[in-house]
Parts: sequence; C-alpha cells; structure tokens
Amino acid sequence: MQHDGASGTVLGNGGLAAEAYRFPQRYYDLHPDRGLNFQLNRMYGWVGEDRMLAEIREAAPAIRNYADWTETFTRLADAALAARRTPAAAYYVRLAEFFMFPGDPRKRSARDRFVSLVREAHGMTESDRILVPFAGAALPAYRFAAPRAKGTLVVFGGYDSYIEEWFPMLLALRDAGYDVIAFEGPGQGGALEEFGLHLTPHWNEPVGAVLDHFAERDVTLIGLSLGGCLVIRAAAFEPRVRRAIAFDAMTDFGECVLHTAASGARAAALGILGYAPRVLDAVVGRVARHDLMVEWGVRQGMHVMGAASPHAYFDALSAYTTRRVSDRVTQDVLLLCGAEDHYVPLRQLGDQMRMLTNAASVSSRTFTRADQAQNHCQIGNLGLALRVIAGWLDTLPARAGGTGG
Repeated sequence: MQHDGASGTVLGNGGLAAEAYRFPQRYYDLHPDRGLNFQLNRMYGWVGEDRMLAEIREAAPAIRNYADWTETFTRLADAALAARRTPAAAYYVRLAEFFMFPGDPRKRSARDRFVSLVREAHGMTESDRILVPFAGAALPAYRFAAPRAKGTLVVFGGYDSYIEEWFPMLLALRDAGYDVIAFEGPGQGGALEEFGLHLTPHWNEPVGAVLDHFAERDVTLIGLSLGGCLVIRAAAFEPRVRRAIAFDAMTDFGECVLHTAASGARAAALGILGYAPRVLDAVVGRVARHDLMVEWGVRQGMHVMGAASPHAYFDALSAYTTRRVSDRVTQDVLLLCGAEDHYVPLRQLGDQMRMLTNAASVSSRTFTRADQAQNHCQIGNLGLALRVIAGWLDTLPARAGGTGG
C-alpha cells in the first residue's frame, strides 16, 4: 500500500471480525431533511436500541423546526430515563442540545446532563476525566488502557462533537487491543465550553501537549470529521505521530462550509464573501432571519472560532486547509471517505492523496451505499470503518515502529 505521490491503494474490509463491533449496519431514512436525518442516525448509532429507533421513527415526522426538535428529544430523554434506559436517555439529551444556539441558558445544563448520563451508561464518573494543561487552561481527556496493548491511539473529534459522545467507539478500539487516549482540543467540548479555548489551526500544539502529558513517543493519531483536516496539520509538525488517520479525509474546511450551505438563499448569502465586512454581515443577518440553518451555523461557528462577527468567522475558515502542510507529512496515512458525504466534497479525498507527496504510505477507503457507510464519518456502519482501521494498522511495515506505543 505504498504511495508514489499520485495514487494510493484502496483498502478492503480487512481487520477484525464483525462481531467485535456491535454497531448498527444500516443508514435509515428518518427525516426528509438530510442534515437532521444524519444527526438522528448519528445519535441512534451509538445506542443501537430497537426501541429508540422506533421512537425516533414515530416522532421525527412532526419535527418542523429547531424548537420542535429540542422539545421532542427532551421529552424522549425524560421518558427513557424514567424507564432506566440510560444510554438512550443520554443520546436523546445530546440530540435535544445539539441545535440550541450558543448563549441559550438551557445549553450548558443539557450538555452537563448528557456528559453525566453517558458516563453513567459506561460505568464512569468525573474522576475518569483527565485535565491536560494547555495555554493556561486545560484540555479534557480520557484514557482507556488495553492489556498487552498493540499500540497507542490518540483520538479527537471535530467541529461540534463532545469526546464523551464517542465512548462506544473508543471502548471498541480498546477492546480490539489498543491503548486509547481521547481528548478535546481548543474549540471542542469542555475545552471550549468550560475553559474558553477557541479553535486553532495549529493542531500540533494541543496534540503535543497531550503527548507530553501522557509521555507518549509513538502514536497513531485519529481525527474525526473536521479532525480529518486537523490530523494532517498535526502530523506535519509532530514527529511523535507515526501514523495518521483522517476519518474522514478533509483538505479545506471552508469549502465544506460552503458546500453544506450551497442551496437557495444560503448560496446567495455566502456568494458575497468577497464583499466588504459590513455588507456580508448585513446579508447574512437578513438570510439568517429566514433560514435557521444559516443562523445556527453562523452563530455556532462564531462561538467555536471566537469570532466577533460573521465576516470574522468566514475569514477564519481560510486557515483550516492542508494545502500548505500536506507535503510535510512523512508518516503512514489512512484516508477514509464517504461517497455521499453531504459535508465534505468527494474530490477532497483525491486532493489529499495528491498532496501527500512525502508520506511513507497512503491508503484509502471510500465507503458506498452498498456498505451502508456512505455518509460522513461512516455513520450507518461505523463498525465497518473500525474494522478497516484495525486491518490497516495490522498491515503496516516495521519501519514506522509497527503499531507499538
């Protein structure tokens, strides 16, 4: 699976047996809005409970706006908790909280409730969280140790995830034989909401702090969603990262934002990015009054980036690209991709492969509708993606330290 700078090798379904990962293996049509449907599949996928799927199917048709969304999943969370269905309750709370605007007085308590419930569902407490010193504040982290570990995986999420959301995946990777360190960097989860750290393109800095804290010298770095861009940016400058996995491949986050918003009034608003800041802010404001997705997306982006205005947010997006750093990556790289990812244009996979001109090797896997993993971060069949990752790690040559930690 070597890479000559122009092409890569496509990975098959290798790795561990399917029974090692008990995730759903189907992507469901639960809501006509593609973005909302994705979030429903995403949160259901962590639980995989038949009753939860039936409840979502029954409730989803009545959801017309974000207020309906929040009310519906708050009600379902309360009912699930009363029935002692803690995993379902946790992810219903996460759904209810997801589209709350920054500054909504309910948001922090909903986040805290989700974190508490998901820890309870996995037999964990606040004491299991580790705070890594960083920039005068802290990065929240967890460590899941495997007996006789094959190596160490360092995992982080993307633009809107809390690392606690990924517990089922992190525990599956531990059970597959890896020590797993998961953390939230600036702009993510507790690093943002508790410690006020805004997103940074210099991702080698939080990665370096985590590696220092845990005294790790040889790791596989896995970035999910926007993390697929950040993982390349970190690997380019951090030699203790020996292997990098972009889950999914992303070369240009700004393009992804425009790609997601490219319809109707949203495209009209975003098409004036070259205009004067006051004009851009005014047009985005007008569109946002009639388009909740624009309003939520821009306000959430300003919150994550620490941007004071819409134009400052859009300006900040230009830093989140791998274009100027991919050729500095010398590690083994695995790129995952969903053929129908509605956030990331498919061509970014090919762009990334062409730019990794000095990587030790580049392997890729594009997941399709036949896999039920064609969507962003392989939601629908996450277990298949984990098997591909495990299979790739098992095949790496000894030159990169094997998969040893």
